[in-house]
Amino acid sequence: MDNSTVNKLLANHHHLTDEQDQMINGIEQFAIKHLHDDQKSVYVIYGDAGTGKSVILSQLFYDFQQMAAQKNGPLAETKNYFLVNHPEILKVYKQIAGAESHVLKKNFNRPTSFINQMTKNDTQADITVIDEAHLLLSRRDAYNNFYQDNQLTEIIKRSQITILVFDHRQVLRTKSFWTTNRLKKLIAPYTVGEYHLTHQFRMNASDQLVKWINTLTDGTLTSLPNDLGAGYDFRIFDDAEKMRQLVVKRNQEVGLSRIVSTSGYPSTLDGGKHYIVEGNFKMPWDQYNYTQTPWAELPETINEVGSMFTCQGFDLNYVGVILGPPIKIDDQNHLYVDLSKFTDVESLKKRKDISDPKEFAQIKQTLVLNSVNVLMKRGVKGLYVFAHDEKLRNRLEQIWHQHQDA
Repeated sequence: MDNSTVNKLLANHHHLTDEQDQMINGIEQFAIKHLHDDQKSVYVIYGDAGTGKSVILSQLFYDFQQMAAQKNGPLAETKNYFLVNHPEILKVYKQIAGAESHVLKKNFNRPTSFINQMTKNDTQADITVIDEAHLLLSRRDAYNNFYQDNQLTEIIKRSQITILVFDHRQVLRTKSFWTTNRLKKLIAPYTVGEYHLTHQFRMNASDQLVKWINTLTDGTLTSLPNDLGAGYDFRIFDDAEKMRQLVVKRNQEVGLSRIVSTSGYPSTLDGGKHYIVEGNFKMPWDQYNYTQTPWAELPETINEVGSMFTCQGFDLNYVGVILGPPIKIDDQNHLYVDLSKFTDVESLKKRKDISDPKEFAQIKQTLVLNSVNVLMKRGVKGLYVFAHDEKLRNRLEQIWHQHQDA
C-alpha cells in the first residue's frame, strides 16, 4: 500500500471526478479571462477537511505551469507561485517539485517569504495559489517576520490572480483568525469567483457521521447515526491504552495509523519530551521534525502523539483521538472548553482588534473545538475516540452503547 502524501498530490496520480475536472477547467478559464484586467482577481474554493482541496490545487498549479511553458498559449511566460503556511505540507510540495515538468522548488514558498521577496525585488506574480488559506496570518506577527496587517491582503497586492482554499473549521489560532464573513469582506473590492466543495473524499465514513462530527465540534453532542459508513471503523474507548494498542495493530496491518491529541497536557518547545498520561497510557508529544518527510510518514512516530500542527492537512489510515482535559460537556449535552486547562497559550493570544471580552472568549472556544474537528477528520479507514473528562467520556460511552444496541 502506498501511503505517501507526495503520490496523492502528484498530478499524474490524480483520478479526478467529472465535477473536479469541470471545476478546474472553470478556474483556469477565470484566470485566463482576468489575467490582463486592471483589477485584481480572487477565486476562493470553500470546503471542509477531506473534500479534495489540495488535490485540486496541485492539479491546477501543474496545469498553470504547463501553460506557462507554452510559447503562444494564453498563460505563456506567466510567473506563478504556490504558497502554504504549514511547514509539514510545504515539505510535501517541495518533494513534488522536480517530479513534474516545469514545477520547480522555487515555485513553492511560505507566504511571508513570498511577500518579502516580491517587495524586495519590486515584482508581481501573475497567478498565486494558496493552500490552507485559513492558516494565513490576519495580524502582524514579529515571530514569523511578518510586519504588515494581513497576509492575504499583501499577497493579493502582489498577484494579478489569487486562488485559495478556505475552511472556517480549520482556523486554529487567534493570530490567524478568520471567518467566512471576514474573508468575503476583505476580497469584496476585487473580481471574485468561488466554488463550494461538499463531497468527502478522505474519509470512508458516511455523510451522516461527518455531519455528527461537525455538530459535535460546533458544540452539541447528539446520538450517533445508524450508518457510520460501509467498512468505516468508528469506536469510542474508555481506556486510552487499549485504543493505542488497536492503533498499533492497524499500523502493522496497513501503516499510517497514529495517536493524536488536543492541547491540555504539558508541552513546551524546549526539545525535551513531554508526556501525555491517561491511566496505563503514557506517550510523548511529537518531537520537532527536522527531516523532509512529513511527521505521520516517519515510522518511529507510532511511538509519539501527534498534534493539530503536525497532522493538519494530512491523511491517516486510522486515527486515535484523545480529547484532552479542556474538552468538557454540560448537562444539556453542550460541548465546551475549560480554558483554564488549555496549555497551548500561544494559539489564543489577545488581539487588539477584538476588544469585546465576550466575543473573544467565544472565539477561543470556537478555535479549540476547531482543533477537535481537524483531528477527528484525519482517518481514511477509521476513527477511535477517548475523552479525558469523565463526564464526557461517560456520555460518549452511553451513545456508543446505544448505537451498538440499535
